[in-house]
Amino acid sequence: METFFRYNWIVREQWYAWCEDVPLEELLRPRTGGVGSILQTLFHIIDVEWSWLQLLQGKPDDAEDFANYQNLDAVRQLDRRLRPDVKVFVTAWEPSMEKRAYIDHNPDGKSGTDSWGEVMRHVIAHEIHHMGQLSVWARELGKQPVSANVIGKDLIIPD
Repeated sequence: METFFRYNWIVREQWYAWCEDVPLEELLRPRTGGVGSILQTLFHIIDVEWSWLQLLQGKPDDAEDFANYQNLDAVRQLDRRLRPDVKVFVTAWEPSMEKRAYIDHNPDGKSGTDSWGEVMRHVIAHEIHHMGQLSVWARELGKQPVSANVIGKDLIIPD
């Protein structure tokens, strides 16, 4: 589990570096698909990751407002502020947590039950999905996207 969270964090940092060469207007320009713009997508990834893990722990999920994060530095600062909480939870993950029940209370009054393991994998897949969207938008801008390759990131060191 931790390996793919670390993968997502590495790739996210690479996207931040990629964004440094893109004018702010392009980072904020509405795009087809996704949650809006490149910057809003990065914000959304951070917010969703933190929110789900807060919910699993029974902690309040105080939603952030993208209107307060209208430049790359502000989004990076949000990530720096929230990621330590995420890291603590992810690094403390143990097999006994896999099948713990999470009851998801929906706004329509209905609820569903998922395992913590499913929620964690959803968070991982959610970010990977949005990285794919960022890759499409990068190509639309005529820029090479960040590599999605897991190999070569030293995530698992061989014996």
